[in-house]
Amino acid sequence: MAEITAALVKELRERTGQGMMDCKKALTAAGGDIEKAIDDMRAAGAIKAAKKAGNIAAEGSISVKVAADNKAAVIIEVNSQTDFLALQDDFKNFVADSVEKAFAEKLIDAAPLIASQESAREALVAKCGENVNIRRLARVEADVVGAYLHGNRIGVLVALKGGDAELAKEIAMHVAASNPQFVNPAQVSEEAIAKEKEIFLALNAEKIAGKPENIVENMVKGRINKFLAEASLVEQPFVKDPEIKVGDLAKKAGAEIVSFIRYEVGEGIEKAEVDFAAEVAAQVAATKQ
Repeated sequence: MAEITAALVKELRERTGQGMMDCKKALTAAGGDIEKAIDDMRAAGAIKAAKKAGNIAAEGSISVKVAADNKAAVIIEVNSQTDFLALQDDFKNFVADSVEKAFAEKLIDAAPLIASQESAREALVAKCGENVNIRRLARVEADVVGAYLHGNRIGVLVALKGGDAELAKEIAMHVAASNPQFVNPAQVSEEAIAKEKEIFLALNAEKIAGKPENIVENMVKGRINKFLAEASLVEQPFVKDPEIKVGDLAKKAGAEIVSFIRYEVGEGIEKAEVDFAAEVAAQVAATKQ
């Protein structure tokens, strides 16, 4: 009998969409043979959604929940295969229930939420014929926490020291639109700066060829300063009033920006190229299973 390792259980879960304990039981019964375990689970009618688990889920929804006193908030991303499903009530209800649980239980990581929502997720997958995954979760606590949702595609949480919820929401709206990488220039790593310098020199090799070293250094310094301003939230012109920087907007209100979290649906997920006709055909076939 093959050893039932955590990695083997994880692989079976990813391939079938079933719970960890169910996967472990199936592997034990199959003597550690993952293919036999899958066949046995299918034969038992346990995994109508098994084949869906390998499908790429890069659409979906972002959801946030903010405490009544604006001192804590949670943000989650739940993925589906199509944006069509993300607009359906069954999916919306699953997302709403998930974010409520995450907030109530003060979760700071997605793993416990994934585990507690597994049965509901399996039922949703079986009903809709699409793979569905809770991808990520974050919780923020601060003097003031504000949130902004751009439809169901982009969600932002902003933590402030001082200020109020309205200011935090305004800054969160800016983050959604401008997508900064850091709060302030001090947070930009030496590696990021070195990479930007390398890119600048490569792109401008002909322009700087033959120029004195001090001139080149000034050109590089100018580009780095511009990069820091573009990438840092506090240095960006506020989207609603470009005459004032976001950092100055916060200071004017007696606040300091502590942190932000920005989620966008599907970012970082490699999406498969599927033409429209093929996608429709796949969905029709799924309804016949």
